[in-house]
Amino acid sequence: EDDRPELHRRVDAVANSLGLDLSQLGDLHLRSLAGEDALLATLSRSRDGTLCPSSLFEEIKRYAIEIEPVLIVLDTLADLYPGDENNRMQTRQFIRMLSELAIEHSCAVLLLAHPSQSGITSDRGTAGSTAWNNSVRSRLFMKRVTRQDGHSTVEDDPDSRILAVRKSNYGRTDHQLRIFYKAGVFVVEAQGGHLDRVAHNAKAERVFLSLLDDFLAQGRTVKSVRASGYAPKAFVETGRAEGLSKSDLHAAMERLFAKGEIVEELGGSGPPSRQSKRIVRKKHS
Repeated sequence: EDDRPELHRRVDAVANSLGLDLSQLGDLHLRSLAGEDALLATLSRSRDGTLCPSSLFEEIKRYAIEIEPVLIVLDTLADLYPGDENNRMQTRQFIRMLSELAIEHSCAVLLLAHPSQSGITSDRGTAGSTAWNNSVRSRLFMKRVTRQDGHSTVEDDPDSRILAVRKSNYGRTDHQLRIFYKAGVFVVEAQGGHLDRVAHNAKAERVFLSLLDDFLAQGRTVKSVRASGYAPKAFVETGRAEGLSKSDLHAAMERLFAKGEIVEELGGSGPPSRQSKRIVRKKHS
């Protein structure tokens, strides 16, 4: 969606951040489609509206034979996809086209897309049909770092982001990178020292206790075991975990148990045999 001058400016910023000259980026190939038809498929006139590869998609395949890429980046889904984002069949057809492109040329294909408002709120970064998530092998979600201050959502640093793994068929799904925007590019945040870890742990414990209080006030229960009602997972899914991961909150939970600030007790109606364990704050006499 960016024109060639804008692409040049952005690549120049990336090269500067890496200490490279533009002449050293000979293996990087860019194609601006600003103001042009960027659809990679067309809709057939059949009742089910199946997808057919467009002339642009065929051009990409021919170019891939010539340059033998290791990565093809497609930006963005809204400009490239002609179908209904909520149509499971069309979604799977489109992803299958890209999968065939990756397999045929032994490369990775990265498709960029914008999440829906509900995807942002749920912290899943999804949009449209579940097939967008189910049909791919890996999915990442870049999100802003926010926190709740009363009834308001606060963003302390507009340049901070978190790149979180939301699906990975071949690796961990709780990994995330803290990144920030600097001089035109996103860079990985440097690992902090002891004091930074102390501050991070204190934040995780504060967030855990705050969300636990909210859940208890709403009559909702959470548990320490990785099953239905697992506290770290439930808290992250609220979208109010202030950028913390499930592993961050699990570690905070264990520290809070060790400090005696939280305990598990039986709760619910009926005899003890029908009650289940739940996390609560420890009552201090």
